[in-house]
Amino acid sequence: MNGTNPPTNESLTTSESGEHSHHHNYTEDTHNQVDSVHVHPHVHSEESLRRIINRLSRIEGHVRGIKTMVQQNTPCPDVLLQIAAVRGALDKVARIVLDEHLTECIGRAAQEGNIESEIAQLKAALDRFLP
Repeated sequence: MNGTNPPTNESLTTSESGEHSHHHNYTEDTHNQVDSVHVHPHVHSEESLRRIINRLSRIEGHVRGIKTMVQQNTPCPDVLLQIAAVRGALDKVARIVLDEHLTECIGRAAQEGNIESEIAQLKAALDRFLP
């Protein structure tokens, strides 16, 4: 975090219909918004979701492998190299999610006339995501 954004606990829930809600929980003294929920149709193809989940599963396995390396006293440079690989893989997943958000969600918001809200939420997410 860059220190300018309120601490949040954000969770994502997805319904069987492919819609999901972003839940934002802010404390009263850090932000005026408390327990708000933004719901918008968030429809992604099964293929897209499968690709992202598969990538995340591979990353999860890779992180477990790094843990094993540390437990086995693997040389630090080797561990750092594997951590860099995981960072790169996470960055790739983030790019995929961002691309889909821009093409699907922002495009839908523009059609529905609530683009300002979606862009504000995207900017807030990017502020937390980017170093």
